[in-house]
Parts: sequence; C-alpha cells; structure tokens
Amino acid sequence: MTSLALIDETPAAPPAGLPAGPLVEVVVPVYNEQRVLVASVTRLHRYLTASFPFPFRITIADNASTDRTWPLARELAGRLPQVAAVHLDLKGRGRALRQVWSGSDAEVLAYTDVDLSTDLAALLPLVAPLVSGHSDLAIGTRLHRGARIVRGPKREAISRAYNLLLRATLGTGFSDAQCGFKAVRADAARALLPLVRDGDWFFDTELLVLAERAGLRIHEVPVDWVEDPDSRVAIVPTALEDLRGVTRLAAGLLTGSLGTRLVAAVPASPRHRGLPGQLARFAGVGVASTLAYLALFLLLRDPLGAQAANLVALATTAIANTAANRRLTFGVTGRRHAGQHHAAGLAAFAVGLALTSGALAGLHALTARPARWAELATLVAANAAATLLRFVVLRAVLHRPGRPPTATRPVDLERSATP
Repeated sequence: MTSLALIDETPAAPPAGLPAGPLVEVVVPVYNEQRVLVASVTRLHRYLTASFPFPFRITIADNASTDRTWPLARELAGRLPQVAAVHLDLKGRGRALRQVWSGSDAEVLAYTDVDLSTDLAALLPLVAPLVSGHSDLAIGTRLHRGARIVRGPKREAISRAYNLLLRATLGTGFSDAQCGFKAVRADAARALLPLVRDGDWFFDTELLVLAERAGLRIHEVPVDWVEDPDSRVAIVPTALEDLRGVTRLAAGLLTGSLGTRLVAAVPASPRHRGLPGQLARFAGVGVASTLAYLALFLLLRDPLGAQAANLVALATTAIANTAANRRLTFGVTGRRHAGQHHAAGLAAFAVGLALTSGALAGLHALTARPARWAELATLVAANAAATLLRFVVLRAVLHRPGRPPTATRPVDLERSATP
C-alpha cells in the first residue's frame, strides 16, 4: 500500500515556455534515516529554491522504515513547499524509484542518496542536458579524472573492480554504475522501467545497461563526493546481489531473453578473428575478472575462510569471464552452442580451482597464519596459470576462422517498450 502526502501551496509561476507543473522531480529514497532526513531534505530544498532555475519537486520515498523516518517525511511534506512524501511497504531503492518515477508528471526524473554525499552543485549539470533534449539519461561519476572523491581504499577498489567487470562482461561504456546521483527523461523512463527486473541496488546498473543497448545517450557528470562513514549499505550482500544481476544480464544478452526488440545484435568485427586482437581483448577481460575475483575473495575471506572464499569468488567470476570472452574476445553472440561454450569454461574453472586451492593449501602448509598479501600474491600467480589454460581451451572451442559478421539492426525504443 502506498501513502502520499502533498502540500497544497501553489508554486510561483514558471518562466515563459516551461510547464506549469514541476519540470524536475528529485527523489530521495530512505530507509530508517531519521538521523539525517530532516537536515538533508532541508538542505536540498534550500539549495533548489535558491539556485535551481527549473520548477521542481522533492519526493521522499520511504522504503518501509521501522523508525520515525515516515512521520518526519510527512512533517517535511506539510511544512516545505514543493516537497512530497511517499511510503512503500517493501524495501528496495529500485522499487522506490520505480514507484515514484512511474507516477510522476515531471519531464525529468532524478534521485540522490539521502546522505547527500554528492555535492549538490552537480545537480544542474546533471539535469540540464535532459531538459534541453541533448541526452536521455545522466549519471554522476566518481571515476572520471575531473571528479574529487574522499573515500576509503576498500570501497575505491570494489567500485573500480565492479565497473571493470561490467565493461568486460556486458560491454558497457559508462564509467560509474552505482553512484547515487542520476537522472532520466520521463519518456525514456516510461520505455525502460517495464524492462527492469531488479528492485534493489542493482536497479541502477540494469537501467543503464538497457538504456545503452537501446541506443540512448548517457551523459556523465564528474562529481565531488565524500563517503558517508555511517553508510547503511552492507558491502558483502550487496556485492553478491550485484554479481548475480550481472550474470543474469550477461545470460540475457547471450540468449536474447532480455527482449530481441530492444537489444541489438553486436557485430563480430575482424579484431575478433585474429590472434593478436583476441589476446589483447582476452587480457582486458582477464584483468577485470582478476580484480573482481580478488575483491570478492577479500570480502568473503573473513566470514567464509580462505578456501570457501576462493571457491565462491572463482566460480562467480568464471561464469562472467566465459560470457565476456564469448562475446568480446571471440565475437560469438546468440544461443548457438552456448551450453558447449560454458561447459568448456566450467572445465577451465575446475582446473583453475584446483590450481588456486592447491596453491593456497601449499601456502598454509608452509605457514599457519600467512599474511593477507601473501595469500593474494599466491592466488594471482596460480590464477595467471589458470588464465593461460582458459585462453587455450576457449579459443579451441570458440574460435571460428572466417565467420561472417553478425548484422546489426536499428532499435526503435517506442516499439521495443510495447509488450
């Protein structure tokens, strides 16, 4: 059930040529944020009122909070002009954004995390290209050279590994999938939202991947961003959910289950057929997979132990690695022989598991409590040998000299969104 609290005050008349309602709606998803909600929404409202040139609405989307977040949200909606509050009975950031964006009358739909880690000065550069019609989506990026970021090395490594994994497995072109600072044109949202399955943290990534595959233009804004020390994001469960989402999307792209009317085929260019090009692209996929593998191992090492963490990390990244090499290194798309290709990848995974597990066992036999850097160095060396074997196996199975390129087809976004 959804509850809605809106104020009745009429905003000042918009400039000539702009609609009477809000042009931009900024959603603030929250779950048990009574500590910061009032200060953050008040600050956001003050900034938009003083510095934002477009008619706006702020909507607080409460994700089934169990503290005083919802009463405080209703109080803010009754006290501050252009502020609304919506309550959902189920958790999930993606679910909240879908709920508000689907029913919005604004032309541009945005959201920001409640901690306001992203400097609000980036909000106008974020939405301006969408208001003008230049772009369809816009994202804040912490991984651009122009961004100024304050966060710990662990989160920095995880973020970079995740985005490298997206590039390797899904061929993405955007730089930062998970920055909580994004906007989308309402017409693009109406076409894309019915296709997005995730209702939690992976929602952002899935929306961006579908948009990119549909040929929509994604604008990136380097942001100033300061990590919130009281962040409520559980790193390990969120990372595992994201990896499951990546695997699902990769499988969907390969099998066509995401909807062939939306996802255009990717041509197999000549670079896929020559050994030098294959080696270069395999190396790129391997670097991204290794970074993701090591990041997962570090996340799972303490709760699961070294061997179990190695098994989960290697299995997860091996599936993504095969899908990425199938598509990007060897230019193979579609369902044909997909089972055979993944079986070969699993065989290479079994050998890789034997190599890395054996190397770990040998290290632990030499010293009862090896340093974490020694474990990582051992895994990198064993994984390098497994990677060389993987290339030989996959090339033997996937390489088809002289295979003609797959034809691409134009994408009609309006038609593709129609069931």
